[in-house]
Amino acid sequence: MSFAVMMIVTAAAMLRGRKNAGPDRAHQQLPVGRILLDGAAVGLATGLVGAGGGFLVVPALALLGGLPMPVAIGTSLLVIAMKSAAGFAGYLSSVQIDWTLTLAVTGFAVVGSFAGARLAGRVPAHVLSRLFAWFVLAMGTFVLVQQAPAHIAVPILAAVASLGAGAGVCYGFVARCPLRRAVHRA
Repeated sequence: MSFAVMMIVTAAAMLRGRKNAGPDRAHQQLPVGRILLDGAAVGLATGLVGAGGGFLVVPALALLGGLPMPVAIGTSLLVIAMKSAAGFAGYLSSVQIDWTLTLAVTGFAVVGSFAGARLAGRVPAHVLSRLFAWFVLAMGTFVLVQQAPAHIAVPILAAVASLGAGAGVCYGFVARCPLRRAVHRA
């Protein structure tokens, strides 16, 4: 359940965006100490929950490191590849691996990565960031509902549906809705 909460908090931070974010500020004086500390925190968090490096590394690089979204995604993929290789090497001698399934999933993941890379070049960075945040929010909610005890899952789902409906009403019918500024901020 902590994994789902982490996903939701991360998505909210991505939707809120960075203060003083602008293309002119990208790559100027990166806070190296803060990035290293955040990297250690991301590693600790992913080690504790056993997954989620990509959805934490991208926001850390974009929000805290000030990298543009396409650069954060590419950097995140390299980080994930290195972490995956290290994890694979650690488990290789102690776990029986289904090589057919492993190679099939790897092959399709590589094809999907190339397709995603071609599409990412055609999508504006701020749209890509918003889509990523909404996807993480939806997946975090799904995981939260799935992991919740049965007697709590329905109220959580009802609360999420109510929040979504309220947000839709606010966005659609309230002229000064804060969601409009959040969604249309570049």
